[in-house]
Amino acid sequence: QFSGLLGTVYRRGNLSFSRDGNSLLSPVGNRISLFDLKNNKCETLPLATRLNIVCVGLSPDGNLAILIDEEGAALLVSLIGKCVIHQFYFHKPVRSVSFSPDGKKFVVTKDNLAYLYHAPGKKREFNAFVLDKTYYGPYDETTCIDWTDDSKCFAVGSKDMSTWVFGAERWANLIYYSLGGHKDVIVACFFEENSLDLYTISQDAALCVWQCDTELDGLKPMPPKDAAKEKKAAEDDEELLEEPKGEEIHGKADPSEQETRNKVKYSRVAKYFFNKEGDFNNLTAAAYHKKTHLLVTGFASGVFHLHELPDFNLIHSLSISDQRIASISINCTGDWIAFGCSGLGQLLVWEWQSESYVLKQQGHFNSMVSLAYSPDGQYIVTGGEDGKVKVWNTTSSFCFVTFTEHNSGVTAVTFTSTGYVVLSASLDGTVRAFDLHRYRNFRTFTSPRPSQFSCLAVDSSGEIVAAGSQDSFEIFIWSMQSGRLLDVLAGHEGPISSLSFNPMKCVLASASWDRTVKLWDMLDSWRTKETLLMNSDVLVVAFRPDGKELAVAALNGQITFWDHENAVQTGSIEGRHDLQMGRKELDKITAKQAAKGKSFTTLCYSADGQSILAGGLSKFVCIYNVKEQILMKKFEISCNYSLDAMEEYLDRRKMTEFGSMALIDEGGGGDEGVAIPLPGVKRGDMSYRHFKPEIRVTCVRFCPTGRSWAATTTEGLLLYSLDSGLIFDPFELDIDVTPSNIHKTVSQKEYTMAIVMAFKLNEKKLIQEVVEAVPSSEVDVVCSSLPDLYVEKLLEFLASAFETSCHLEFYLIWAHKLLMLHGQKLKTRSVKLLPVIQFLQKSIQHHFEDVSKLCEWNIYNIKYALAISQQRGLKRPAEGTPGDEEELDSDSDYLM
Repeated sequence: QFSGLLGTVYRRGNLSFSRDGNSLLSPVGNRISLFDLKNNKCETLPLATRLNIVCVGLSPDGNLAILIDEEGAALLVSLIGKCVIHQFYFHKPVRSVSFSPDGKKFVVTKDNLAYLYHAPGKKREFNAFVLDKTYYGPYDETTCIDWTDDSKCFAVGSKDMSTWVFGAERWANLIYYSLGGHKDVIVACFFEENSLDLYTISQDAALCVWQCDTELDGLKPMPPKDAAKEKKAAEDDEELLEEPKGEEIHGKADPSEQETRNKVKYSRVAKYFFNKEGDFNNLTAAAYHKKTHLLVTGFASGVFHLHELPDFNLIHSLSISDQRIASISINCTGDWIAFGCSGLGQLLVWEWQSESYVLKQQGHFNSMVSLAYSPDGQYIVTGGEDGKVKVWNTTSSFCFVTFTEHNSGVTAVTFTSTGYVVLSASLDGTVRAFDLHRYRNFRTFTSPRPSQFSCLAVDSSGEIVAAGSQDSFEIFIWSMQSGRLLDVLAGHEGPISSLSFNPMKCVLASASWDRTVKLWDMLDSWRTKETLLMNSDVLVVAFRPDGKELAVAALNGQITFWDHENAVQTGSIEGRHDLQMGRKELDKITAKQAAKGKSFTTLCYSADGQSILAGGLSKFVCIYNVKEQILMKKFEISCNYSLDAMEEYLDRRKMTEFGSMALIDEGGGGDEGVAIPLPGVKRGDMSYRHFKPEIRVTCVRFCPTGRSWAATTTEGLLLYSLDSGLIFDPFELDIDVTPSNIHKTVSQKEYTMAIVMAFKLNEKKLIQEVVEAVPSSEVDVVCSSLPDLYVEKLLEFLASAFETSCHLEFYLIWAHKLLMLHGQKLKTRSVKLLPVIQFLQKSIQHHFEDVSKLCEWNIYNIKYALAISQQRGLKRPAEGTPGDEEELDSDSDYLM
């Protein structure tokens, strides 16, 4: 079950704040993420459009959102239930969408038209989107929309350098009004608060201020006679049409004298320019906060300005990126401003009064290549082709540290067994170790001759670091303590593709393109213990968590399992057909033929070692059962058709007599047409006007707690977790185990019996009720009399209860007693129980960090109060001014 998307925070489209101004909605590819800025959490809604989202409209009450993708397919989404309510297709790409402030209508602009729809209401309708009026006027594509505060009128900006004001109803003195005055495309238009006065902003960084001679209350409704006449004319038109189009309003740019009599008039009061003379900095985005009269404008160079209108006073300006700012949004209080830069995938929330960041996140600029979980499953580290190493918190989904020391793409990352050191290997010829306490690069390992490292492994003690090279076919071994090169293992005849240490013994397995897997004994002078021969180039190798089995994936699409002690093959899986390749737009051969040469490029055992995860160059991740060697489940990583190689068959409508439409590079400057990419190029040609990234899974990893797994893909870092809701899953149930019987047993104070019965029913609420009914003095007795089978079940329950419960000490007593009394017995089954123990450790560690921060803060405050109270009554040195002294005195009184 999909639980979260990390690693990408913004792709394209408009950002919008929620109604209370504490959360931010950001479109990420074809999904939508909700950033809760107060509680520092991020969640991705479990729904997706077919293509990348281009615009998002949020209803004024904050309950509904309309998501529209590149082709104009729209989803109506409930942000309360986080589900899709309605789907609608607009047939053409939509430029912008905006709800009216009263929430009754919304406007959609596509091509040069504006469409006014009735907004979906609280009742269930057969069709949620009902067209009310169509507005004609602009000659070129429309770009932006803004409403007046009472929803009577709206303004639409266009690429033909004009802005149009339309009445949402037919007013006698305002049906439409056209404003010129600009020399470039209109980027944004804003009404002043509670008036028809208008600001328009164009791409050449010019601002026009328009004053209207009528107030909003001065809009007169149509006299009923004229309205009836117009309605009849409209009905006559409709009879000729097959479907009613709603009312149509045709605007003219130069209406006749007679038409403009007694109508609303606009006059230009002022025109301001953002750029100094000689500057040519395109304005790309703008937002206006009506209550505080604050205008924020973003430019192509990554600079933004804050101005106060209508006087156009600059408050401050700042450069936040080196790419163009694609979207700006201001929250309802006007304190926080959100910026999105689609070039680098940056998302920033800036508090302008204190001049500080509330949120500053950026994904990997290119695709992520590898990931690793920390031993307690709390953090994930990712490495990308942009040379960055980022560490993410799995609970809040935020990146909290980025290391930029590498000069080239990172190929592999891993945690040491302590969980405080991250190692990364890169193509720049270094392996670096980073410390998660002080956030610094404290070791750099290099080889005698520079070589590009393609894979990395660290042994279970965290002492020995091994990396394999692509160009010299050697494996380098370093000591973590001294940072010295211990040995160079030669013997492979092809590039090293993968390394893995046995978790239990000091044995290293190395896979290479020379069709062998070699096992090296680290304690016995690094001699080759064993060479396993394959019938194809080996791509990836992985040990089972108990170290008894080795899984190997090769180029022919097979996964083979080996008992490495005796060098015998114990099983194999033909996985080639499960990958189900898609066909790229420029492929000359069908997907079925192409799939014959495909294989898995990443493997990982689950925490209990019973199943194996495999992913490759397709949109599927497969989970196999190792013992039965069957496919258990296939996860479709993405349904985003904006990525290449998604569809199995090419769309025949895109095929012409001259070849595929994808070969025609629209809007290209030169007349050479499209160069077909070289074979083996993964990223597409970077010189295209537009290129489609190809869907692929570069790395999958299982969480040590056994409750979730993660995959790095073209889309970002996807998390899938087991924590689903209502499932009745009883355990050794018999006929007299009922909730009422359990309650009876609790009231008779037979606690052990009640706990066992509750676990047989396996209802979480009931177990919690029973466990919390036990008095803390009885915990010791209950723990000692609990059967072994239920000890691990109770530990698992405690681990999950820690995440939500407020009874911290009570649950800590339980965990302590259980581990003290049953520690020896649990140790014998440690391999099986490891995920549960790690889950418990993660929960306790999380609370420990929170509470310790709070305690340190309180201790500091008490010390401060004491220090101030001791200062009282002392003579101060003469430097201070009398004003200061009085202030300090009043401070200390307040603290006393």
